[in-house]
Amino acid sequence: MSNFKQSPSQKQQTPEPLLPQILSQGLEFVVQFWGVRGLIPTPDNHTIHYGGNTACVEMQIGGKRLVFDGGTGLRLLGKNWLQLQSPLNAHLFFTNSQSNRIQGFPFFAPAFKSENCFHIYGTAALNGASIKQCLCDQMLQPHFPYPLQFMQSELNFHNLTSGKVVKIDDVIITAAIINHEQKSIGYRVSWKNYSVAYLTDLSKIANEVDRKCVAQLAKNVNVLIANATYTSPAAPNHNEPDFHWGTAVNLAKTAKVNQLVISHHRPDDHDDFLDQVQIEVKSVFPETLLAKEGLVLPVM
Repeated sequence: MSNFKQSPSQKQQTPEPLLPQILSQGLEFVVQFWGVRGLIPTPDNHTIHYGGNTACVEMQIGGKRLVFDGGTGLRLLGKNWLQLQSPLNAHLFFTNSQSNRIQGFPFFAPAFKSENCFHIYGTAALNGASIKQCLCDQMLQPHFPYPLQFMQSELNFHNLTSGKVVKIDDVIITAAIINHEQKSIGYRVSWKNYSVAYLTDLSKIANEVDRKCVAQLAKNVNVLIANATYTSPAAPNHNEPDFHWGTAVNLAKTAKVNQLVISHHRPDDHDDFLDQVQIEVKSVFPETLLAKEGLVLPVM
């Protein structure tokens, strides 16, 4: 597994040139990070290196386009896709309906083009609202000037339940609830002999059912994309026991994954702090990266 680093002069640029470069090498399973921040976007001089957009991860697999979460990074992804030849056919998978996972969807430009088609997947929120209803609600006045009906592309909504398996030709996506407190889904994406787990709502206080689902989704994957955990969303600093990357590392070890990528950084996780975290985590689990906008990973 190799990764591509940006030079300081590239850090503020939209990271679109890298993925075509990788695909041109004949690799058919590639992951690109468009948003790596949790909770709220953080445009700041101290977050330039890792990025301030909220969660959005693109996977290109055997010619298929899959997207996981639609935070503000989805806007950057959409700008990149506008440069591609139409029509577009892609699949968007949401982990939950909290604002940092869906707030980029109203700004997803390809959804406003009639020739495109998108399949959208998610589970019901804690209040019972479907993923379609949650996406519709955030686009209603006074929150947004244009309702979802202004999107001219074909939008097909799919309601997921725990244990649901979605097959897109030879790509298999397994979904399971991994955090019942937040009603959050984790995903395992499998293609041929390769697999990636996207588990970004790990909890230190997960119940036994959640832990079992997490273990099954992560078992023996090539790449595990996971979050660090915190005891409280309002933790004022990163002193123990507030900040923990141990949950993700322990999962990576027990599940025997090849590579761990820690994402969904908190708003106060500035670049210098995350640099130090990466050093510490790699000393315990060497095959670890901290996700940053523009990071491209070939799955091999």
